[in-house]
Amino acid sequence: MANKRKQIEMSEEEILTFLDEEKVAIVTSFGPRGWPHSMPLWYVVEAGRIRTWTFRKSQKVKNLERDPRATVLVEAGYDRYEQLRGVMYEAETVIHDDPETVLDYAAKVSARYSPDGSEPTPEMIDAFRQQAPKRVVLEFQPVRTVSWDHRKLGGAY
Repeated sequence: MANKRKQIEMSEEEILTFLDEEKVAIVTSFGPRGWPHSMPLWYVVEAGRIRTWTFRKSQKVKNLERDPRATVLVEAGYDRYEQLRGVMYEAETVIHDDPETVLDYAAKVSARYSPDGSEPTPEMIDAFRQQAPKRVVLEFQPVRTVSWDHRKLGGAY
C-alpha cells in the first residue's frame, strides 16, 4: 500500500497557489503562561514567506519577542473531508519595526484584501503612515513545512 501521507503532500508551487487563494492564517505563539496563543491574521506572501502585521504592543508580539517560534496554519475545505487542504509552517519569526517596511506591507495587504484588488488611495496611505510607528510586520521563516491536499486521493481513503 502506498504511503497516503506522501500522496497528499503539495509541491512548492501548489503551496504558493493555495496561499494565494486563501486569506486567513492562524498564527500560534507561546503565551505568557506557556500555553499556545492562536490568532487569525490576514497575510501576504513575499519571497515564499508569510508576512502579516499587528500592533507593536499586542500579546502576540510580546510572545514572539520572548520566543520567536511560531506555528502558522492556513487551511481550507474544513467542512468536507475529501476537500481538506492546508499548509502548516513551524517557523522562526522576524519582527520588522522599520516604519517604511510597515508602510510597504500596508500597501500590499490593502491591495490583496481590497474587494476589487485596487491599490490604496492617497488617504489610506496617509492613514497607514500615521499607524506605522505603532505597528510591526511579522515575517515567518519556515523551519519545517507540512502540507496536505485530500483532493489528490480522489475520494479513496
